Amino acid sequence: MWRSPQICRSPKGENMMVGMPDILNASILIVDDQESNVSLLEQLLRATGYTRVASTMNSQEVCELHRKNCYDLILLDLQMPGMDGFHVMVDLKTNASDSYLPVIVLTAQPAHRLRALQAGAKDFISKPFDLLEVKTRIHNMLEVRLLHKQLENYNKVLEQRVLHDSMTGLPNRDLFGDRLTHAIALAKRHAWTLAVMFLDLDRFKCINDTHGHAVGDGVLKEVAKRMLEHARDEDTVCRNGGDEFLYLVMNPQGNENIERMADVLLKNIAQPIDMGDLQPVIKASIGIAIYPDDGATGDQLIRNADTAMYRAKKSMIGYVFFNALETDTG
Repeated sequence: MWRSPQICRSPKGENMMVGMPDILNASILIVDDQESNVSLLEQLLRATGYTRVASTMNSQEVCELHRKNCYDLILLDLQMPGMDGFHVMVDLKTNASDSYLPVIVLTAQPAHRLRALQAGAKDFISKPFDLLEVKTRIHNMLEVRLLHKQLENYNKVLEQRVLHDSMTGLPNRDLFGDRLTHAIALAKRHAWTLAVMFLDLDRFKCINDTHGHAVGDGVLKEVAKRMLEHARDEDTVCRNGGDEFLYLVMNPQGNENIERMADVLLKNIAQPIDMGDLQPVIKASIGIAIYPDDGATGDQLIRNADTAMYRAKKSMIGYVFFNALETDTG
């Protein structure tokens, strides 16, 4: 007998539900070396309404097929020539992208059931097949599997929200701090330098006040995009909050390279932003702190880059390197 759609709650209390359309659209792989068994299961599943059913009689193909197709369920015969179902499950677990093994084993040997469950199978179907048992176990297994996938996807979204700025999609200050800590450890090990740029948009408040926050948000998104286009794969761009951004440059190899990067970045940001009838032009100021000369920790580097940024903004010269002597005498 079919059960009603399964409902559970996400960590934030939101309803998550799997209905019949989701279950019937799930991807299923049948693995059995007996053509009659494959044909019977395929006919049963298609008659029930399942739309994505595949099969193979070669157990050695299972891992590669699953790697390409990420099946929601694998119906796996245990006794097959060459490579039995137990070895297939070992390979599936070795190559799995997550810890969930979506396998129901097919067996005529009662003694194999417990061993199969201990090997990671989620359920078993006895041979010869009882068609009602087959349909029920497959339905119930898919219900649980799809709920597991929903929760997994939800957790990924939640992690994205926690570690990234919701407006620009850039890493937030917490993730930036974590990457900066790891970068310092690498720099110490390999005798590298690092550069932390603290970037603040000039007169950004005027854009919000004159054109509204929707335009201001559009400007922030475009600045984030231009910074990402400027950054190398090993670098990190972060929205620090408001109209402030942080830019970690890995192993810049000299102040001349840092100056060139800052100059190009400022010129790119200063290009008009196409927003239909409106073409706002935004400028920025950058403060730069260098590891290890300007700080041994991430907090010190960010703080000193911030100090240098205020000097750049005050003097209106684009970018300024941190200078401890100026701080002591200023």
